[in-house]
This record gives sequence, structure tokens and C-alpha cells, in this order.
Amino acid sequence: MSDTLKRRIGWGLTGLFALFIAGASVTPKLAGMDVAGDTLAGLGWNPGYTLLIGIIELACLVVYLVPRTAVFGAVLMTGLLGGAIATNLRADMPMFSHTLFSVYLALFMWGGLWLRDARLRALFPFRTAQPEL
Repeated sequence: MSDTLKRRIGWGLTGLFALFIAGASVTPKLAGMDVAGDTLAGLGWNPGYTLLIGIIELACLVVYLVPRTAVFGAVLMTGLLGGAIATNLRADMPMFSHTLFSVYLALFMWGGLWLRDARLRALFPFRTAQPEL
């Protein structure tokens, strides 16, 4: 696969990730939608943190989308997603549909970044099996 195609696919995955996070997580929190506060309350969080969490998510997303700071943004977003995993574990939510959903998002996010950044591919290469002698 050519580097150009990898970058295009990577930006496509990045765009899908960004649209999902912005639409399904950040917007409800920043807009003060009841569903965001109710969801946090159901997980044991004070609904008063809804706006703050939305601002943090938006900041991490913006840092991730800027090419010069994308790796730092991915690290920050991974920390945020790790907090979501811990919250879902503590709330005894279903494993594969709720608790691990943040892992799926992180793989999608890092996969997009890996495809669009040759330096990251060099740091974490996929290697083919070496022929036996």
C-alpha cells in the first residue's frame, strides 16, 4: 500500500473518530443536554462535571487533530478513554458493549494516526514473518 493511500485512509479514520467524539460525546455535554448529565449521574459522577468533561474532551480532540500535536493529543485522549474504562468497570457495566468501547475507540484513533504518520509507523512497525532457514 502506498504512503499516500495510507495517509488518506488514516485521515479518513481520524475524521470518523473526530465526528463521533464531537457528535456523540462533546456536543451533548457542551449543549447541556439532559442525556449527558443523566449518563454521568448513572455512572456515579456528579452531573455538575458535565461541562468540564466536555471542555476537556474538546481540548483533547483539537490537540489530536492538529498534525504537529497529534501524538500528544492521542496520548491525552487515551488517558481520557482510560478514565471512561475505569468508570464503566466501577459501575459494573457490561464488558464488551460498554467497558471496552473506549478500547475500540482508542484503537480506531491510534490506527488513524498510525496510518497518517510515517514516523509512528517506523516506531511501531508491523513486521512480516521471517522465513526459517
